[in-house]
Amino acid sequence: MSMTTTGPRSRMPNPIPFVPEMAEVAGGLHKVLRNGAIPLTTVHLLQLRAGQILGSTYFTIRETRNLREAGEPEERITAVATWRDATCFTDAERVALQLTEAVLTPNPSGERVPDSLYAKASACYDAKALWTLVMAIAHIGFFAPAALIAKPIPGMPPGQNYTD
Repeated sequence: MSMTTTGPRSRMPNPIPFVPEMAEVAGGLHKVLRNGAIPLTTVHLLQLRAGQILGSTYFTIRETRNLREAGEPEERITAVATWRDATCFTDAERVALQLTEAVLTPNPSGERVPDSLYAKASACYDAKALWTLVMAIAHIGFFAPAALIAKPIPGMPPGQNYTD
């Protein structure tokens, strides 16, 4: 994102006029995230953590706002960065955060998601919820290149977050 005398600008224009098929894929992912299998708060927490790991101001601002709008206390929002030491997360939320970190962080000494982590996740989530959790992490993976390369304008709603 660059700044001008008129305000922030994205690097690239809105992708939908160029690749309209993207809207269908994104819409499908959004629908999965709202299927009720896991709380939306969990989705926002893990996506905030993903934004922090990726170094994406866009994701970090978006998910912080989503959590505030959902009524989450500032303590939980700010503690996402140090969730391992925080006492304000449920076991299921902690597993979601741990899975997110495992998927997005290289592990030079072995598998990113070992059987022990999968066992913890499957103890907290049934098959539908676990697949929804996987898709919540995939959602970030799908949009990460756009966030990091195109640099949509942080704080702007989808569809209005690109400079056309």
